[in-house]
Amino acid sequence: MQRIGVSALALAAGLSAAHPALAQTPPGPQTQPQVPSDALSIEVVGKRLDRERSEIQPSLGATRYDFSKTAIGNTPLGENAPLNQVLLRAPGVVQDGFGQIHVRGDHGSLQYRLDGVQLPEGLALFSNILSPRFADSLSLITGALPAQYGLRTAGVVDIGVKSGTTNPGGEASMMTGSYNWLQPALEYGGRSSNFDYFAVGQYVSNGIGIENPTASTAPLHDDTAQWYALTKLTAVVDENTRLSFIGGGASARYQIPNVPGQTPAFTVNGISDWNSSVLDQRQWEDTYFGIASLQKSYQDFNMQLSGFARYSKLSYQPDALGDLLYNGVAPWSQRSSLAVGAQADASWKIASNHTLRGGFLVQREQVSSFSQNNALGLVPDPLNPGELIPGDRPVGFTDGSNLIGWTYSVYLQDEWRITPTVTVNFGARFDAITGQVSENQVSPRINVVWEPTPQISLRAGYSRYFVPAPLNQVGFNSLAVRTGTTAEPENFVNDPVRAERSDYFDVGLTVKPVDGLTVGFSGYYKIAENYLDKGQFGAPIQLASFNYANAQVKGFELYANYDQGPWSLYGNLAWSKVSATRINSAQYNFSPEDLNYTANYWIAADHDQGWTGSAGAAYVFNSGSDRATRVSADMLFGSGLRTSIVTPNDTSLPAYATLNLSVTQKVPLGGSKGTQIRLDAINVTDGVYELRTGEGVGVGAPQYGMRRAFFVTLAQKF
Repeated sequence: MQRIGVSALALAAGLSAAHPALAQTPPGPQTQPQVPSDALSIEVVGKRLDRERSEIQPSLGATRYDFSKTAIGNTPLGENAPLNQVLLRAPGVVQDGFGQIHVRGDHGSLQYRLDGVQLPEGLALFSNILSPRFADSLSLITGALPAQYGLRTAGVVDIGVKSGTTNPGGEASMMTGSYNWLQPALEYGGRSSNFDYFAVGQYVSNGIGIENPTASTAPLHDDTAQWYALTKLTAVVDENTRLSFIGGGASARYQIPNVPGQTPAFTVNGISDWNSSVLDQRQWEDTYFGIASLQKSYQDFNMQLSGFARYSKLSYQPDALGDLLYNGVAPWSQRSSLAVGAQADASWKIASNHTLRGGFLVQREQVSSFSQNNALGLVPDPLNPGELIPGDRPVGFTDGSNLIGWTYSVYLQDEWRITPTVTVNFGARFDAITGQVSENQVSPRINVVWEPTPQISLRAGYSRYFVPAPLNQVGFNSLAVRTGTTAEPENFVNDPVRAERSDYFDVGLTVKPVDGLTVGFSGYYKIAENYLDKGQFGAPIQLASFNYANAQVKGFELYANYDQGPWSLYGNLAWSKVSATRINSAQYNFSPEDLNYTANYWIAADHDQGWTGSAGAAYVFNSGSDRATRVSADMLFGSGLRTSIVTPNDTSLPAYATLNLSVTQKVPLGGSKGTQIRLDAINVTDGVYELRTGEGVGVGAPQYGMRRAFFVTLAQKF
């Protein structure tokens, strides 16, 4: 099967560049389809249907970074790591507080796909609702995306979910270590007749649920308890038809960590002195999702039709007195979102050098919010009767909203193989949204890939993007009820947050000079209108969207990896710059000074980090034996996010680098299907590095990276 290289870095051991196939895999005999009767036939049919599903949504022309199971294992903590920590090992992925990551200069705009189906965005902030433990395959797709990818375009996290065929049998594990960390996990999969089943779950409890707001070795009041689970069921109806269901969820509770020694900003009922180390603020995050799919293949035609649903809820409980003393408002708040929809994708090889692909997505989302608030009333200033100042008597008010939004998307594209070495993928998509605003856009896309030799691949692409804002925005009525209290904003301007529209250009080169070695380069440039950014504004701890009228994003990535024999090496270095001007929505969140400055000058976005890098090495002793030992080292580097000193976001925080070490030992035990002990050391040098200072446009709290920590994991297969 001829393949053309269009992707980039392979990370750590086994992380190799993926090359989407240009030719369809011929299906098996089509006469008189029958249900396969034996396990081997079912496995063969399942793998063929997996290949054909990947042909429906190839990443031709985009930059794709594939994480193999070995690569995930080489990441610090392995499958026990949060998903964002694995993705940080791809080039150009920037680390931020609250577990956020930024890809190629965008604040968020990541979409997550399970077996090709886009999962609607939820409300969770601190939680990674998906785990590397769920993934049989994991990829990050960036750059000039083909027409099948829309709505969230900074990157596509494509997860091929484990099944009973890919992961038969069971495994139980327990990780424990610093910060009172406990993380048991259990998974089991198998096949029965034409049915395939897989289930996985894990529980996490520790004393560092959110990044420490101080430089101390242990945060104060930062406990968390979380669980994650996923189930996948598939049934082979006949040789060309498969039904599947994926269901999962995550639930987490967090304490909001405290900063000792803070001085209250207000007086409440005569109280003006308070110990900030005893504040008790808490947040809960819950997400549940389900995806049902029908996949059909017939000769040169492949399709997948899916229905999906996602429910998400965020709840915040303040410290009744402390929030008033320090913030001037104490909100008991709850937000929920229910999204349901359908997605279809199909491919049809109409000629030897043409493959048509098309599809649609329809989604309905309802976001409800309600909060019961206490704030301090504003009273005349005795020294200046015309001025209002905060009193010390709490007043109550309620706030609520219920928003419904629809999303409609359709795309069509043609993969045209002009010559054996040149392929053009061109098409367009149409997206329309209704909600707080109604907008739509036709977005053309084109990618050209040239592979003069099997070892060299060059690509260039252009994509027009349309990125809607999240539906959960603050309406004008929510501001009006705060009038006359300390919860009142500095201004009441609240233009609606609009969809970002941009032109995106991307070029790249991948070379494989010798077996096992891949090196590459990517460069990109984006011109955006209504550039979407997010910021933390008060409590509950959640992010609110806003627009810059104009923005420019540019950068490049260099990457290399070597994976041969017992050695696995990788390294990457990326540079980016995000410049934006004039905040033109949700202005109530900003001071008049910031609004005036950004209206007249270009500034760096708060999530802009100039230089980002990562590198790693792994070596396996006694490779292939039941006594194999894997030793790996891993490093992350960042030149620092932005903070404000004189003007908004005018300074970068100090650069940092963290070193992590891991050792994994297989233990041969009689009668055991596989026993493994793993040791991880995080931030071995115990470097103190600050991700956020709490200053800057859209920045509300300081966060520090994790100090030195040690973990041990015992895993047993059965």
